[in-house]
Amino acid sequence: MQHSLPPKLGKNWAEVYDSVYAYVTEDIPFYVEEARRSGGPVLELGCGTGRVALPIARAGIETVGLDVSPKMLDAARRKAAGLMDDDGPLLLLQGDMRELALDRAFSLVIIPFRGFLSLLSVDDQVRTLSRVRDHLATDGRLVFDIFVPDPDMLRDVIRPDTGERLVLWHQSRYDHHNQVIDVRVIVENLDDAGAVSRRLYRDFQVRYAHRWEVEHLLARCGYEVVDLFGDFERSPFDETSAEMVWTARSA
Repeated sequence: MQHSLPPKLGKNWAEVYDSVYAYVTEDIPFYVEEARRSGGPVLELGCGTGRVALPIARAGIETVGLDVSPKMLDAARRKAAGLMDDDGPLLLLQGDMRELALDRAFSLVIIPFRGFLSLLSVDDQVRTLSRVRDHLATDGRLVFDIFVPDPDMLRDVIRPDTGERLVLWHQSRYDHHNQVIDVRVIVENLDDAGAVSRRLYRDFQVRYAHRWEVEHLLARCGYEVVDLFGDFERSPFDETSAEMVWTARSA
């Protein structure tokens, strides 16, 4: 999950993030299309290693990425060194989305890959949405996605850089009173014999949200909902959807 990461957890996670989530690609064309429609500039909150920000910049759109983790930003800057002269400019900044204070406005603000769920209280959600609204240009839009929770997940992935096989586990414990999920990601490196050669644990929390809760939260913060999709193909949201993809603008 690409969201604001406490600095003390960022070092090892930044090293493997791109490999662990190499399979997550379905949202990139959606966000690039939204960026093109906006004309830029685009602000991404929780940009991590640049998984989404870099493709937007390569589409020729001026992009600013904000993340709390210096290690994740270091990885993004290394990747950004490959941008060409005709790509859009990409500025990467360290900061907390709750304290957003940039001296400019944006045609589009995005929070991809469930990053909004890293805000663990309603106060943090309201602070962030209010700061974002202050940074939207006239007719600017906020686009973000959140998930329908899945208690446990096992997935095999292959590191694109080394071909090494990884086994990725997600284990979750739910606090339904506070709507907080304690998540443990376990990344196991397998050798040629299938034995585990290395195991990495990462624990974090997210706060899940329901459809009407988000609708009322956006209204409270001065937004109107433009679209709610159930996937990145822009299908209508319904009871079978695994994603909530929101587009909102200032009311």
